[in-house]
Amino acid sequence: MFGKLLSNFRTTVLLSLVLAGVMIYAFVQVTPHEWNDSTTWQAIFRWIHVAAGILWIGLLWYFNFVQIRVMPSIPAELKPAIGKHIAPEALFWFRWSALATVLAGLALAFTRGHAYAIEVLSFGLAQGLTEDQKGFTLMGIGVWLAIIMFLNVWGIIWPNQKRALGIVVVDDEAKAKAARVAMLASRTNMLLSLPMLTSMAMYQTLVG
Repeated sequence: MFGKLLSNFRTTVLLSLVLAGVMIYAFVQVTPHEWNDSTTWQAIFRWIHVAAGILWIGLLWYFNFVQIRVMPSIPAELKPAIGKHIAPEALFWFRWSALATVLAGLALAFTRGHAYAIEVLSFGLAQGLTEDQKGFTLMGIGVWLAIIMFLNVWGIIWPNQKRALGIVVVDDEAKAKAARVAMLASRTNMLLSLPMLTSMAMYQTLVG
């Protein structure tokens, strides 16, 4: 029975979400926070932010560590299977997880207070860049790198991938050009991903 449950992707994901919801409920019950407490919503938005971010960056790394590198060595007769089935599905989760990551991250910032969010988004310049504001500068770099990466996904990678994969019909020359532009944009996000993650992880650990 358990094997049958796990064989269904949707059922597995829904059950995982239910178990996560139980854990969230349990944390609220055993801590001094209520459901209308801003700290509770910070925790919830952080959970969404991290979960969506794992999916987004995980797929970004899959494209760069695996698919882009391996595609040239795949026999020509097998490539259509990737272009018609695997890549469109991966890109669906890729672009929507990028949106969810950014929206949850911004929601998290503002539940910590408008002053905090403005300081982060302004690199600590909103109240003057004093010594105690420099942590906001480093966190702001990570936030804006993530926003740039998100805009790259929706503004460059996805439109060009639609041409490269034949979702939008163009001639062979335009298709080849779109594939290269999408690849370079994806590599740009790969380049920015580690500094972005470093900014956020170091800030949360060393500044809080």
